[in-house]
Amino acid sequence: MSSAQLKSLAAYSACDVSDVLLKLNVPGAGFLADITPIPTSTAIIKTIAKASTFLFVPKSSGSFTQPPSATPLQDLPEPNIKPGTPYADLATADTVVVLSQPAGQKCAVMGGIMAVRMKKLGVKGVVVDGRVRDLGTCGEVGIPVWSKATSTIGAGAESKPWARDVPVVVGGVRVEAGDIIMIDPAENGVVSIPQSKLEEVLELLPKLVAADENVIVDVENGGTVADAFKEHRSNL
Repeated sequence: MSSAQLKSLAAYSACDVSDVLLKLNVPGAGFLADITPIPTSTAIIKTIAKASTFLFVPKSSGSFTQPPSATPLQDLPEPNIKPGTPYADLATADTVVVLSQPAGQKCAVMGGIMAVRMKKLGVKGVVVDGRVRDLGTCGEVGIPVWSKATSTIGAGAESKPWARDVPVVVGGVRVEAGDIIMIDPAENGVVSIPQSKLEEVLELLPKLVAADENVIVDVENGGTVADAFKEHRSNL
């Protein structure tokens, strides 16, 4: 993604992007469902960057002898993280890190130490399809941290990092390393743009947004939504 593309994309909202992805028949319209910001006293800004990914798998412990897993190990990609390696040490600068945790687990896959390390390495934001803890530290680290849920339990209780920069699925949406993540606090939402669709998205965005602005004008002037859609949206 070039700086010009980034500047163009930043002018639009996550809702605008999802509308375009819907037009382009992208599965799930790019919306990463149920991902929301953790509490923070610092300003949450719109963040747009390429994705990097980490996939977690279950592990057992004395407290969690049978951690849940939806995917058999034989169906997972080949591991590329050495056992015992803190995943945050492998984080890629200038990306939004997407962490994918097995569904149903009670532990967090990110806490304050990992957040501080990723910030130090130049990560732009973190999206956790799972749980986070140490909300005070994570909320003050200076990058947006969005998650599905929270926990008081450390990651080692029932999960471990398995692979980095492999495809992950968040709320039915496939996210690959290099896809474009938009964290949009104004819309309280996160969207993922497939890298292969970026040029099409940027081409269609101004047309669709302009059409919607014309629809609003017509409706404010007493027209029907049906007629306004027919007039301004039917050719898109």
